[in-house]
Amino acid sequence: MNLLCGAVIAFSMYSKIPVPHIEWTKERMRYMFCFFPLIGGVIAALMLLWMRFGKEIAGDGTLFTAVFVLIPVLVTGGIHLDGYLDTSDALSSYKTMEEKLEILKDSHAGAFAVISGICYFVLYFGACGEMTWERIYILAPCFVLSRALSALAVVTFKKAKNSGLAASFSDMAQQRTVGVCMAVYILVCGIALIVIGKAAGLLVFAASLLTFVWYRKMAYRKFGGITGDLAGFFLQVCELVMILTSYIALRFV
Repeated sequence: MNLLCGAVIAFSMYSKIPVPHIEWTKERMRYMFCFFPLIGGVIAALMLLWMRFGKEIAGDGTLFTAVFVLIPVLVTGGIHLDGYLDTSDALSSYKTMEEKLEILKDSHAGAFAVISGICYFVLYFGACGEMTWERIYILAPCFVLSRALSALAVVTFKKAKNSGLAASFSDMAQQRTVGVCMAVYILVCGIALIVIGKAAGLLVFAASLLTFVWYRKMAYRKFGGITGDLAGFFLQVCELVMILTSYIALRFV
């Protein structure tokens, strides 16, 4: 029963998909992260459906591409984008570690957050501009992989502070079980990428792992550890890196 409740809480917290309302107890949240990557599976399924039927609805122009860009935002409600924007603001401030952490808590969007958001969507739109079946098959596991890596970081990386979502969710999680579960997700996604995309898929998988390593070093150096905002920042950056890598790899490999 707690496993089912964990799935409901994961979808309630990290998506806009309607689920039954239940009480968020520590016992029910122990395995929540085990289901977090499945939200990426929903995004992948919707993208595959749009690839199949989208051109009949929107044609093959910019509207078709725009829906690809918006599918992850509509499914998640932009919760990870919020972390991306806050973290971009903090990183662009060049202030002390303590001041950067204060910026993360500020509910106002700074100029650098707006600029970073615009640049993000321009790149994302450009990378989705020439979507093919070969690319969409490679990208499908990426939305699961980014979430598995983000959850693995939450339960294994040092936290920048003892309060906040990352610290709270990490404390409530069954860390060993979640860690093993995320490792399985990552392995399965890596195998799927290599089987589907061969050399291109391998490059996409390698790019995600390099982004994960960079994320740890950046978070420790700039913030003293990770926070919930940083977890969202990583997820968005990792997905953008994988989408850009798939585009480049299939053109030149």
